Amino acid sequence: MSSMQFLIGIVFDLFLMVVLLRFWLQTARADFYNPLSQFVVKATSFAVNPLRRIIPGVGGFDLASLTLAILVGIAKMSTLMLVFYGMWNAQEAIIGGLLTVVKEAFSLVFWILIIRAILSWVAQGYNPIAAVFEQLTEPMLRPIRRVIPPLGGLDLSILVLLIGMQFLQLLVMDILR
Repeated sequence: MSSMQFLIGIVFDLFLMVVLLRFWLQTARADFYNPLSQFVVKATSFAVNPLRRIIPGVGGFDLASLTLAILVGIAKMSTLMLVFYGMWNAQEAIIGGLLTVVKEAFSLVFWILIIRAILSWVAQGYNPIAAVFEQLTEPMLRPIRRVIPPLGGLDLSILVLLIGMQFLQLLVMDILR
């Protein structure tokens, strides 16, 4: 039973992360022609493009992608409820779906920061993936660097942001309990 729950959860979570990444790429105005950006757009356009006809973007935010992310979160919770409990509760599906989106957004930022840190150690020259990750994370890291500048060539801003995110995630979970 738990293996099936894992499989259903991972399929929804992976797609949700790609949809959230599309929203984040457009919000950060990352390079559209980058191979990673192209993959994300192609992987999600079948669902985002029809929603765009109904839900326009507002103020530079792609509300169709954000709406799709919320719908995927609700679909995940609904599927898990129906498959494993044989019943469906709209309120629990909506709340659980919204919490799933928030949790996956934190996970996405966490993994992008980790990958960016690793790439900074091993990448030689220009790397298109590292370039997009820099475009995504630099707005969050820049304010931290103003307070804590790199020390002897060691940039601690990613570590500080990761700790801050973990704290924020625990705080949100404590408030929700």
